[in-house]
Amino acid sequence: MIFNVCTIFPGIFKHLFSKGVLSKALEKGVISLNPVDLREFCEDKHEKTDDYQYGGGVGLVMKPEPIHRCVSSLAERGRVILLDPVGERFTQRAAERLSGYPALTFICGRYEGVDERVRELAADEAISVGDFILTGGEFAAAMIIDAVARLLPGVLGDSESLSEESFCGGLEYPHYTRPSEYMGLGVPEVLLGGNAAEIARWRENESLKRTAAYRADLFPAELVKKADENLKSALYNATRAAKGRKLKVALALMHYPMRDKQGDTVCSSITNMDLHDISRTAATFGAERFFVVTPIASQAAIAERVVSHWLKGWGSTYNSNRSEAFAKTEICASLGEAIACAEEIWGEKPFIAATSAKETGNISCRVLGNLAEKKPVLLLFGTGWGFHPSVLELADFILEPICGVGDFNHLSVRSAAALILERMTRAG
Repeated sequence: MIFNVCTIFPGIFKHLFSKGVLSKALEKGVISLNPVDLREFCEDKHEKTDDYQYGGGVGLVMKPEPIHRCVSSLAERGRVILLDPVGERFTQRAAERLSGYPALTFICGRYEGVDERVRELAADEAISVGDFILTGGEFAAAMIIDAVARLLPGVLGDSESLSEESFCGGLEYPHYTRPSEYMGLGVPEVLLGGNAAEIARWRENESLKRTAAYRADLFPAELVKKADENLKSALYNATRAAKGRKLKVALALMHYPMRDKQGDTVCSSITNMDLHDISRTAATFGAERFFVVTPIASQAAIAERVVSHWLKGWGSTYNSNRSEAFAKTEICASLGEAIACAEEIWGEKPFIAATSAKETGNISCRVLGNLAEKKPVLLLFGTGWGFHPSVLELADFILEPICGVGDFNHLSVRSAAALILERMTRAG
């Protein structure tokens, strides 16, 4: 397999793979590494590969001509990959997919990145190795080359080891070597007993427990069938615990100012179903408060009566779960009052994030969830036919809309609240 690397620093790769498993694969000709200097494809005497941005801004951008010429010059370029933050996240599955190509070509950006036209003219796909910043794409290319090359026949000494690795159905079990005891810590007795069947069972169970505890997103539910009954319960609890994260988030269900079907500004009615279901959703996902916003005194009185019934009335003894759900539900006369209450709770003003089925949005649930781990966020949910523009203007963010599989776009606010909070609180 050929690995081409289009870079302004080809010398980086001279020593990078000079040791270890890949160095032997290079010697045997199982893989071939071809770093190509982008400066060789410049047509000016200074061999300039970057320039200032159109529209202004800090940092230089790599020019499209040298990159396009470089890629076009390669006789065996195979799949051309642009290393870029907007690309698909690189995973073990992606490594397995890429290992099927006869050649891979990597475009390594620097500075502020590459000219956008490179994506269209030279790249087959874009890949990101993670949510962090590197000084250059060369290091990302090296990671991918290492991950892909070791999957090729003849690279590893023991090909069977590939089937027992982390990310091949979960995280790998713990490993131990000599001495049998070190600093008061010993090796599990089962590994010292020599019973192959018991060792295999222990490793399988430890792999399941480790995956459930640390990387629940990788956890394949069908593997629970392999575990004994005691472990099944532990795995279930560990998986549930690992999937969620506590956020600094509160909800506000807005009833004014809203739009009606004709586009007029109205105050919508509070519904019993919204009160119950969103209170339960907020409690389930650990929201700090659920604010119900209406300026109409009679509507607020109805809501207060419902909440009071479940907190103090007969409902509190009839259904304690519902009482718990309503414990953090508050009625507010305005959005300003809700924001002030949230600021008093957290000691700082929250970011305002509006939800809308009509707007394109400027932040994802995952990114907003990451923000809410550190800073408070007040999520605004609308009723009627959507927010008055003044609400959207007040918001710091507009959350990406929830997209279904067809053209129907009328999800209930209760369902939307649950989906958004689940996506935000999901770990990772």
